[in-house]
Amino acid sequence: MKNLNRRSFIQKTSLTAAAVSIVPSYLKANTERPFSSSYMGGFAAPKLEKVRAAFIGVGARGGTHAKFFAALEGTEVVAICDLYEDLVKEKTKWVKEATGENRHKNIAQYWGDEDKWRTMLKEVKPDVVFIATNWANHAPMAIGAMESGAHAFVEVPIATTIQEMWDIVDASERTQKHCMMLENVNYSRDELMFLNMCRQGLVGEILHGEAAYIHELRWQMEEQERGTGSWRTPHYANRNGNLYPTHGLGPVAQYMNLARQEDTFGSLVSFSTPSRGRELYAEKNYPADHKWNQLDFKGGDLNTSIIKTALGKTIMVQWDETSPRPYSRLNLVQGTKGILAGFPTRVALEGGVEGLTEDHHSWVQGEQLEKLYEKYDHPLYKRLNEAAKGSGHGGMDGIMVYRIVECLQKGLPLDQNVYEGCLWSAVSPLSERSVASNGAPQPFPDFTRGNWKDTEPLQIIS
Repeated sequence: MKNLNRRSFIQKTSLTAAAVSIVPSYLKANTERPFSSSYMGGFAAPKLEKVRAAFIGVGARGGTHAKFFAALEGTEVVAICDLYEDLVKEKTKWVKEATGENRHKNIAQYWGDEDKWRTMLKEVKPDVVFIATNWANHAPMAIGAMESGAHAFVEVPIATTIQEMWDIVDASERTQKHCMMLENVNYSRDELMFLNMCRQGLVGEILHGEAAYIHELRWQMEEQERGTGSWRTPHYANRNGNLYPTHGLGPVAQYMNLARQEDTFGSLVSFSTPSRGRELYAEKNYPADHKWNQLDFKGGDLNTSIIKTALGKTIMVQWDETSPRPYSRLNLVQGTKGILAGFPTRVALEGGVEGLTEDHHSWVQGEQLEKLYEKYDHPLYKRLNEAAKGSGHGGMDGIMVYRIVECLQKGLPLDQNVYEGCLWSAVSPLSERSVASNGAPQPFPDFTRGNWKDTEPLQIIS
């Protein structure tokens, strides 16, 4: 009997050891928070009476952020950095034109060397740094900014590898500095309204969401030496997965309170179509010896990933920047009492929408939506829409930057924390792993180290 028990024990412990050995390394590492580091889920930094900002990368997004930021009260642009002198000069002019010559007098200018941003951080010591560079630079620049004593605000995605995301989390917790991914879509009118409607319980318990970034961008391949296409095109060629998940996923994750007390990310499966569109586009538009025709495009034209949450809820996340089709983020949330859906925006509720439909078999859409906006527009949108007009992407960029400045000046927690930026961005490397393993499930790392259970959901901010 003893031998049988011993044999059973050996078998069980061997199986356990085997199970542990196949756990991905990104889950086994970073399970303990380093000594002297603190959780940043509800972190509120000390108030900043004046927010002094530096901008790294001003070719497109960074320049518009700088212009809108500069016009806000209690702000100062202290430095602008880019590889190219003409961009630095142009965006410095934008900033001064936004407020007059006397408002931002001493804007330090840096260009030329790829490490000039490091020099800028040492010499200028800004309070915050906005980072809008190519994806590969997001993590090192965000970490460098935090270690220099600045809060970091990073364009999407926050990083491209799971290890980089852990490094960002550790740097934020160690330095007690914010690192927020600049997910502007969370501030779009419809996304804010849907959040408000979800918080009011109109769709009941949320069971499923759908999110996407479907945006035909083959024309960016014309940007060959400078511009987004010059560095994104090799990503499309060399990586196979969902490379840009956060525009659609960020709002849906907030509707569902993921990584905020109620539920969190569990695992992901992912599949990609064959790669056709980019290669065909290059063949049609460029000479045979052109560098784009020398690439072996491995990334599928369309990727579909399905996330399963800890509570068993699902989110479909799609990505396609190649196929000829209209723009969409899907932006769908299905609950036990109804559905909210985007592109086009439409709503159906069990029992109907009062004064508009009789039951859930009919959509509220088109001109009928005006009554929904009147009743359910998010108070933040109502307050800031006029001030944000002209800031980019229908005003969502301006509402986002305004809220960042407002939170820093009032000492409030930001609307998006560092863990959300990492979890939303983690879809990219996890989808690549799943596609490469024929759709095998990939567990999400818990960047919060269990603290999501104590992190309050985002409130309806007025």
